[in-house]
Amino acid sequence: MSDSEEVKSKLDIVEIIREYIPVKAVGANFQAACPFHNEKTPSFVISPDKQIWHCFGCSRGGDVFTFVMEKEGLSFIETLRLLAPKAGVILKHENTEQHSKRSRLLDIMEIAGKYYSHLLKSNTGQKAKEYLIARGLKEETIEDWRLGYSPDSWSSLYEFLKQRPKTGNKYSDEEILAAGLAIKKDTTGSGRGYYDRFRDRIMFPIWDVNNNVVAFTARVNPEKEKTEKMGKYINSPQTEIYDKSRILFALNKAKQAIRKEDFAIVVEGQMDAIACHNHGFINTVASSGTALTTEQITLIKRFTNNLTLAFDMDSAGQMAADRGIKEALAQNMNLKVLTLPYGKDPDDCLKNNPADFKKAVEDASPMLEYYFEKISAGLDLNELNNKIIIRDKMFEMINLVPNNSEQGYWLKRISEELDFSETDIREEFKKYQVKRKPDFANVYNKDVKPNMPISRPLVREELLSELFLSLIIRFPEFISYSLENLDPEQVCQVENSRFYKILIIYYNKATSFDYDDFHKYLTENEAGLENLLDKLTLLGEKDFYAYTQDGAKLEIIKIILELKKYSYHKKIKQIEKAIIATEREKNQEVGGGANMERLMEELKSATDELKKLI
Repeated sequence: MSDSEEVKSKLDIVEIIREYIPVKAVGANFQAACPFHNEKTPSFVISPDKQIWHCFGCSRGGDVFTFVMEKEGLSFIETLRLLAPKAGVILKHENTEQHSKRSRLLDIMEIAGKYYSHLLKSNTGQKAKEYLIARGLKEETIEDWRLGYSPDSWSSLYEFLKQRPKTGNKYSDEEILAAGLAIKKDTTGSGRGYYDRFRDRIMFPIWDVNNNVVAFTARVNPEKEKTEKMGKYINSPQTEIYDKSRILFALNKAKQAIRKEDFAIVVEGQMDAIACHNHGFINTVASSGTALTTEQITLIKRFTNNLTLAFDMDSAGQMAADRGIKEALAQNMNLKVLTLPYGKDPDDCLKNNPADFKKAVEDASPMLEYYFEKISAGLDLNELNNKIIIRDKMFEMINLVPNNSEQGYWLKRISEELDFSETDIREEFKKYQVKRKPDFANVYNKDVKPNMPISRPLVREELLSELFLSLIIRFPEFISYSLENLDPEQVCQVENSRFYKILIIYYNKATSFDYDDFHKYLTENEAGLENLLDKLTLLGEKDFYAYTQDGAKLEIIKIILELKKYSYHKKIKQIEKAIIATEREKNQEVGGGANMERLMEELKSATDELKKLI
């Protein structure tokens, strides 16, 4: 068994896909809204039995590797490396020198993380560790989050990584630079050409959602806080493996708790996130001091639609301008804002009294309610001008909400709060919408790639052909009956007709039908049709999972009858066109009369056959 086969055999495709999108059991299978295109009715189907998936909206499909490759934008080998630990498989054929550039960079970052962590435990990092403990962190917390220390040296990490050939991993200057761990000297003088980016700083590893160290946040040594010119915190630069807009600190640790609790708490800094986790709020992530991005919201939506912000929201104007908040509302997130009773951040509040923070989480206000309170605070609501100002500001936020029912609730709410007629408020809102197009009308499809195929709607005979094939695969006991009553030429679309022909050949040889055996047969003899087999299999399980044998047979008979009718109608039209063309030639060609006679006989025969079916 190959590495990929072993990984695939030990993974449950439903659980892997569930890490990205909510799925719901429907019969023996699972369904979901497709993550690759915008849809209201779920058309994404997963078969736990066959370990395959297919979307009947955009026609994408495959196995667990295909899904992760599409969702993460990874190569096959990168996906294999990502999934192997989840399956508990040690890759036997792994060759470090053949890894992609991305995998090599991840290796370097993992080694750097261990290096910094080791130094924090040594005498070199003693003062840095004392500072962390003074901040309230326990030994196990420091270990769990793999906090570290970068020594006060120009090139200690660089030299350490360059010495790695002793262990079999040779990293080049270009790779260390590409990982963001080193800086190239501007001058071309004598000596080394590279020096460490992080020196004499407390190191916070930043992981992606799959537990890979991809970057670091580095806090200045407290003793140098007033003299350090580079700033209190510096971060890894943008690299091939680190895009800060796509990373949420602690999501790798929080994702299961977020799914279990069905909401995520978002704080601003790493220390806030660590403090929340230490006090049991494991469903907490940090945006690392930046506004939420579309990509970060998409990450959170893999696990929940409910979001509680623990940001500094003192400025209502800033909140209205926050693109992340607008994106979250537009993506139909249930957004709340947490108000701390005291303290400048969650870390301060938790140190003082964890119960107060818990109550603040429980009492978090819906975003629009919080916003209304902020913009109306201190204003005399008896003044008409103030009412209009508040109304227009609320319109701006309500317009971002795609849910009509929620929009209606807030329009009614502000009419009551401002003592306006609800009818007038709704009319004014419609005028507002006409004047201003939604800012974020296309935020739903951030994962859709430019050339991603979206299926055209099938015409009826095409749909019937697919349903016919899916039914006989779902109920193979009726394959023999179908072969006797429907010719491949009467199946619409070339690929469907070809598939049916191959099925006939396979069935006549095997005298039975087995999904795995037929899949192997197609892979070896008709490459590409195995994907159609998976699609048809899931279509049959989706649409006919509750059918009995008797019900299935009646449906097959009905579909065969319809396909025959379409076939004869099509044939009659073709013959009629040929007759018209022959008449235009006025029988000038030799044998023209005989050709017309043949066409008329064919027309009569096809018409008679059609009459038998009506």
